[in-house]
Amino acid sequence: MIPFPAQEAAANFNNPLALLHACHGKIQAQCETLRKLSGHLASNGCDLQAQQAAQKILHYFDTSGQFHHQDEEENLFPTLRQSAGSEKPAVDALLDRLLSEHAVMASAWSELRGVLLQLVKGIHAPLGDTLLDKFVTSYAGHIDLEERELLPLAARLLSSQQTAEIGKQMAKRRGVTITYLRLSKI
Repeated sequence: MIPFPAQEAAANFNNPLALLHACHGKIQAQCETLRKLSGHLASNGCDLQAQQAAQKILHYFDTSGQFHHQDEEENLFPTLRQSAGSEKPAVDALLDRLLSEHAVMASAWSELRGVLLQLVKGIHAPLGDTLLDKFVTSYAGHIDLEERELLPLAARLLSSQQTAEIGKQMAKRRGVTITYLRLSKI
């Protein structure tokens, strides 16, 4: 559980920090599926089940996984940089590190994606422990840092108007129209 106020709210575009948190769980699940796929290939070869798993992993990281990075790089990070105030050096250092990690993950995904495309076609291609470990390990450390530092920092520094705008941009990226609900006491 992450220590920021959004943790108890629904993970949706009205609460983009909770949505980013929820996406981390989905990324971790996909990484676990990758590990299982590697073992399955060793035991069963590139059967229909392996092809289907590879297709689902490809679809996730080509859509939701890409959107997640765009949400951060195009919306969350710039807004945090603008709101950093006296914490600017520390915020800039954190965001620069996260951007660097995004580049490492993108490179690993590019290599891994080629292997998964072969599997989808029914062509046996081993995932390779080095490539798989690089991809999964880089995501694990990255998610840990975002959960421990980035999301709590965003919850502390960003106003409700800023988070609403981030949520709006996240929804727009996915072609979703959102309605903000304002609840009042009766």
